[in-house]
Amino acid sequence: MPAAPWGGIRDAADFGPVAPQHRRGQFLGAAEHLARSEDCLHLNVTAPDAGEHGGLRPVMVFVHGGAYSVGSAAEYPRQGERMARAHGVVYVGIDYRLGALGWLDLRAYSSPRHPFEANLGLRDQVAALEWVRRNIRAFGGDPDRVTLFGESSGGNSVTTLLTVPAAEGLFARAIAQSSPANAVYPPEIAQRWAAEYVRILARMVDDDDLESEAPEDAATMLRTTDPMLLAAATTELCVRTPDENPGTIALAPVIDGEFLPRRPLDAFRDGIAHRVPLIIGTNDREGSLFEGRIDILPTTKPRIRAIFANTRKKSRKAITARYPGLPERRAAADFAGDFTFWFPSVKVAERHSRYAPTWCYRFDAAPRAARWLGLDATHGLELFALFEKFDTPVGTGLTLLGGRRMFRAVGRRMQAHWAGFAASGRPRPAWPRYDERYRRTLVFDAVDRVVADPRRKKRRAWQEFVPHV
Repeated sequence: MPAAPWGGIRDAADFGPVAPQHRRGQFLGAAEHLARSEDCLHLNVTAPDAGEHGGLRPVMVFVHGGAYSVGSAAEYPRQGERMARAHGVVYVGIDYRLGALGWLDLRAYSSPRHPFEANLGLRDQVAALEWVRRNIRAFGGDPDRVTLFGESSGGNSVTTLLTVPAAEGLFARAIAQSSPANAVYPPEIAQRWAAEYVRILARMVDDDDLESEAPEDAATMLRTTDPMLLAAATTELCVRTPDENPGTIALAPVIDGEFLPRRPLDAFRDGIAHRVPLIIGTNDREGSLFEGRIDILPTTKPRIRAIFANTRKKSRKAITARYPGLPERRAAADFAGDFTFWFPSVKVAERHSRYAPTWCYRFDAAPRAARWLGLDATHGLELFALFEKFDTPVGTGLTLLGGRRMFRAVGRRMQAHWAGFAASGRPRPAWPRYDERYRRTLVFDAVDRVVADPRRKKRRAWQEFVPHV
């Protein structure tokens, strides 16, 4: 719903409340001192000084990651400053509903008086883009040069919004960083998760009278339960999902037939996605990060076995040959990361390149500490280079053993590509377009290079292993 208007001047110097989320769940949520509220639909604008970079400026709208369960635009308050100062970009960070409030399909508990809609988080993101379209001129931004970009679940938002009819015309280009592009599910799966969530929540609120088959009772509980308890139930559901449904995540867009009519990968294949220029890519070893409490990928023997059960024996042998030692730790991490992030992103690049300019990258740069820890260029690492987050505890730790100068230089080359793309619809000239014949990919490293069809044998093995992707 539109925000209620106000009179006079509104003090917008501080970040607004973040979406309800747990600090100690699967993922490290927003800092405890940050206010949490259902009234979390805010966006934040960072623009160059009026005297700098004359004329209307390109706009970059960032969708934060966090598995649709944690995170916020206030996670790193200075994010976007370098882009604005050095490249004349108007940077916009958006917040959207997380957890059950944004990403569960609760339509089964809907009534004419109290409706529940699907894809609320996606709808929030479209509403933010509509706001940008209407208002960004007041900040010196060009509404016809809006670039939508995001990482992880934010990257999934980007690849999904490229196929949402309501988002058409709201952005002129897109960048998807480490998108789990296939993490979008049909309603029968999403509604099963919703039913399980209602059972978890009923136990947490100690509602012995709740009948799981009574939608009205469940709807009342959902509407009246404290948001932080909703977040706690979300965490429990998400902890169960990797073992109960390997290779999936319970918080994700749903193909509802209306707001999101089709599976995004099918829309890309059929040329129905918005035909805007796209940069898409992943990091070298996406899966190495997902251990311990964030072990959500198919990395264990039972989870890998479940993935293998859905394909032919010949294809299983071929994919195993590409990951020697599977299901040992390193091989399992790389298998899971490629299954979740790399191969779906390759399919998006391949299909979108048939209809619109597309550029593909791989991020290989990693400071010494990341190598020493066995993480290498893992999931999310590029954000520290791109946004120069070296003054954060993690950023400091990553460069403690050296490599900051190299990592900063890589990040600044990446910034230049991103900002050039936002300004003109093309990255810098050294980066050739992606196509199915050559599959030329820019590899960000200490020395950047262009590689034709990187990991070709893996790509072909995956194509046989998961032809439905």
